[in-house]
Amino acid sequence: MSLNTSSIMQPASEQKEQRRLALSIWLAQKSAQNLQLTSMRPASADASFRQFYRIDTSSGESVIAVDAPPATENSTAYLNMAKLLKAAHLSVPEVLEYDLEQGFLLVTDLGAHTYAHVLNHDTAHQLYMDAIEALILLQTQSQPDVLPEYDRAFLQRELHIFTEWYIGKHLGVTLTDAQNKTLNTVFDHLLASALAQPQVYVHRDFHSRNLIWMAKGNPGIVDFQDAVYGPLTYDLVSLLRDAYVQWDEEMVLDWAIRYWEKARRAGLPVPQDIDHFYRDFEWMGLQRHLKILGIFARLSHRDGKDTYLNDIPTVMDYVRKTAHRYKELVPLLRLLDELENTAPQVGYTF
Repeated sequence: MSLNTSSIMQPASEQKEQRRLALSIWLAQKSAQNLQLTSMRPASADASFRQFYRIDTSSGESVIAVDAPPATENSTAYLNMAKLLKAAHLSVPEVLEYDLEQGFLLVTDLGAHTYAHVLNHDTAHQLYMDAIEALILLQTQSQPDVLPEYDRAFLQRELHIFTEWYIGKHLGVTLTDAQNKTLNTVFDHLLASALAQPQVYVHRDFHSRNLIWMAKGNPGIVDFQDAVYGPLTYDLVSLLRDAYVQWDEEMVLDWAIRYWEKARRAGLPVPQDIDHFYRDFEWMGLQRHLKILGIFARLSHRDGKDTYLNDIPTVMDYVRKTAHRYKELVPLLRLLDELENTAPQVGYTF
């Protein structure tokens, strides 16, 4: 396979504009959708390489055009998961048109208001109860051998994002052998906990920016193409210990207990002991938050998306509080202190 070196050398802005023009040409061929192409405008930002555009139709509604470059995005997985979620009677975009070769999709518009836009202390309880009901409905549909497995190798690769991008690139620190041993021991604890949990369908990004507030059928669910079969607490901790929205621990505990009670009534294989369940929840959150620290660092240092650095303090707060509560995880807390003391004091934005 030959490489088109001219496209590799193009600035990202030029590549984005070329793909937007190609998408416009593709959309112009979809006359049955009654699109008003002059109304095409950005719909949302995304941490991936995808671009989203909102377009008005002649009927007064709007739709979403998705540019998902095939080299980096798995649109086939999106289509498959959309069918699975729709069959479970969850609110997801309906796929109107698609072109897998070019990486273009046209889907229905669930609305412009994500949970992140409407969450506050007055609305949070009902919104989270709706999300928990949707999550339990998804989990009760779970079957093995349908989605990729969230296995040990997969989980471990995610933890190595933290090592490579947060410690190595962002902090600029090379771990000593002793530090590596400490970190890997903590990783082993987290992996063992995750793999011992009951396995269910996992959205993998079930949080405030991927849940759409809807007057009927709340919440709308998007960004589900990376779904896997994995640990039961993963999506719950994504929801309640969101990297972008933080709540008092008493509120999180209350919502987690409500999930546990509802999940038991729904027949999900949650632990009978609430303390066991909450420990699984916390340790799963630590795995996820370490990964997120690495991803936020990578988005900044590799992709130039520096705004994600502003969310690192929230995520690090989750990490430190969880590590402090369990003797097996306290060595991570000490290691973080060492790293912050030895990291070069340049280039920080927080």
